[in-house]
Amino acid sequence: MTNYKLISLASIFLVLFDNFAFFRNVTDVYPVSLNNIAFLCSLTVLLISFIILLFALVGSKYTTKPILIVILLVSSIASYFMNTYNIMIDYRMIQNILETDINETLDLFSFKLSIYLLFLGILPSLYIYKLNIKYRSIKIELLSKLKTIIVTILIIALIIIFFSKFYTSFFREHKPLRYYTNPTYYIYSIGKYINKNMSSDTIALMSIGEDAKIPITDTDRELIILVVGEAARADRMSLNGYKRETNPLLKKEDIINFPNMYSCGTSTAVSVPCMFSIFKRDEYSSKKANSTQNILDVLSRAGVNILWRDNNSSSKGVALRVAYENYRSPNNNPICDVECRDEGMLVGLQEYINSQKHGDILIVLHQRGSHGPAYYKRYPKSFEKFTPTCKTNQLEKCTKDEIGNAYDNSILYTDYFLSKVIKLLKQNTNHFETAMLYLSDHGESLGKNNLYLHGLPYFIAPETQKHIAAIMWFGDSFKIDKDTLKKKAIKRYSQDNLFHTLLGLMEVNTSVYDKNMDIINDDK
Repeated sequence: MTNYKLISLASIFLVLFDNFAFFRNVTDVYPVSLNNIAFLCSLTVLLISFIILLFALVGSKYTTKPILIVILLVSSIASYFMNTYNIMIDYRMIQNILETDINETLDLFSFKLSIYLLFLGILPSLYIYKLNIKYRSIKIELLSKLKTIIVTILIIALIIIFFSKFYTSFFREHKPLRYYTNPTYYIYSIGKYINKNMSSDTIALMSIGEDAKIPITDTDRELIILVVGEAARADRMSLNGYKRETNPLLKKEDIINFPNMYSCGTSTAVSVPCMFSIFKRDEYSSKKANSTQNILDVLSRAGVNILWRDNNSSSKGVALRVAYENYRSPNNNPICDVECRDEGMLVGLQEYINSQKHGDILIVLHQRGSHGPAYYKRYPKSFEKFTPTCKTNQLEKCTKDEIGNAYDNSILYTDYFLSKVIKLLKQNTNHFETAMLYLSDHGESLGKNNLYLHGLPYFIAPETQKHIAAIMWFGDSFKIDKDTLKKKAIKRYSQDNLFHTLLGLMEVNTSVYDKNMDIINDDK
């Protein structure tokens, strides 16, 4: 077999067996009919030709086999997740993948994934590995490469011209459809991620809020616990009118609920660094976040004692310059069964508070929360109130009710965890002005419109991935007008407000503070 015949066969294989999600979404827009059948066939040929062109450009005697094997293996995994969860592998998803820890990776592994990997990745890769490729002289090989490139470009051009009526709308009006092409879009996304985040130059960290100070007249010490939630969507909180009682403990507290809070992104890797950054969502980028100090740096400079405890994958770079403790393993977390529980982050916290003899205190607790797809692992058995539940990470094997039940139980456990945080703060009201802020990082899709989990590009993500749960609680000694804040709480806010709200709560004077972005003090 020749090099370019192998490339052609591999391209056909990828389109026919790894692009089910792409064609499923295409046929939702262009249903199979006499009017569309020719276009759909042309789209198949177009995608095959484009993949052949890509492989022909990089293929050679020493590169074709390794490239095809890697692409087949990765594409089989990508196909599984796109087919199962209807996700798109854009550059932010690439970031999520690179920042996922081993526990999250294990949650995603399933028997079905191994079948995809075996039949769409490993077996065809073994075939290619053992295949005897006939290579001719360099001149003939170059001519074959040139011929392949020219022919595929002509085919692509002719198809687009002949079906221009269809492709005009396809490229302009239905851009998201291209996000499902496998492997072309994830290859593009990897390149985009590298371009946005990698640099040969050392990144200089830009300092902000260098004038940050807490007035010496402010003698009342403050203790604030900020809980960063995981995948808690607003419409599953009974505080927001959800039919199920998912917040039985919080409703007994004098909390301030924010029913119209929105995330900065649809994934932890984006939302967490974004909410702590000075940049608003429309200004934010990972490169900016990595090269600019965040709110923790400003508060620390002002003299605030900061501790970050993490039961999620990591702080996503936010806590690099403050005290950080990993609670994802029993080494630190004493409350672990099938996994380490969020409640474990509270153990020993009073001792930490007692050890801080001077200055205000900010404690950040990063939850495991409602991280999918294994929602049934996110809570102890005693919190399995809503049944039957989905007991697998293969959500396609469960009904939407079973998925929803497991998810709601995880929200119920978060309700319990937050009530424990409030209880801890109440124990310290005689010595501090106490407060708790809770913000989920993003929402979650639970099967509606065949969408699961999170991470879709923001502009096409459903409301459920962006509309997040958010509450505040203040101790009786905290100098704040709760009645006024409760009236304002119904307004639309976002994670953009967190930076300035923390500065306001901590009474930090600095030129980077924007009163209009402070939820507590804005006069709008």
